[in-house]
Amino acid sequence: MAWRSSGTSNAALIANLAENGLIKSDRVRKAMLNVDRAHYAPELPYQDSPQSIGMSATISAPHMHASASESLLPFLHPDSKVLDVGSGSGYLTHVLANLIEPDGKVIGVDHIQGLVDLANRNMGKGAEGKELLTSGRVQFIKADGRKGWPEGGPYDAIHVGAAAIEAHGSLVEQLKAPGRMFIPVGDRFSQYIWVIDRKDDGSIEKRKSYGVMYVPLTDAPKE
Repeated sequence: MAWRSSGTSNAALIANLAENGLIKSDRVRKAMLNVDRAHYAPELPYQDSPQSIGMSATISAPHMHASASESLLPFLHPDSKVLDVGSGSGYLTHVLANLIEPDGKVIGVDHIQGLVDLANRNMGKGAEGKELLTSGRVQFIKADGRKGWPEGGPYDAIHVGAAAIEAHGSLVEQLKAPGRMFIPVGDRFSQYIWVIDRKDDGSIEKRKSYGVMYVPLTDAPKE
């Protein structure tokens, strides 16, 4: 049903995602409704498809953002700490911040300074986004996302927005107990979403979900 969810406005897009069962909870619906995708997608912002944002990066389709948010939702509380690896445009970072109001914090990590700058500019287009940045509730950092950002951890939830060759142990280690990671894993020919939970006792549970196609989580280009 994903391809049927495009709309002519942000409200229409979110309504269609909900009607088609891609948004299941009222919390996710409200969080996405309060972030105008036009601030983050350069063209056709309300189309339910991935789009290029430059620098060999994309903004994922809205239905994927909804799926990630729904998956991580049980671990998103008013004071949660969240890591968004491959934060790109900053759109999902903003949605995640809405889901952990009022005291939670999201750290967005990207390996290209241009994308870090882009995310900051995009989030600064609206009053709510500006407040998230100035309050420190959202922070964008240039770093190798495969290594996470241990300085800000451990995290209640980790979202990875690019396909990793493996579920990097350094990311799993940065999960709280309990905590959850949503990560696409595979090469350019075969990728699947994996949901990785760290249980209360510290044990790890991995579940292979559905097939996807993401840009790869790679080294930064040489400067």
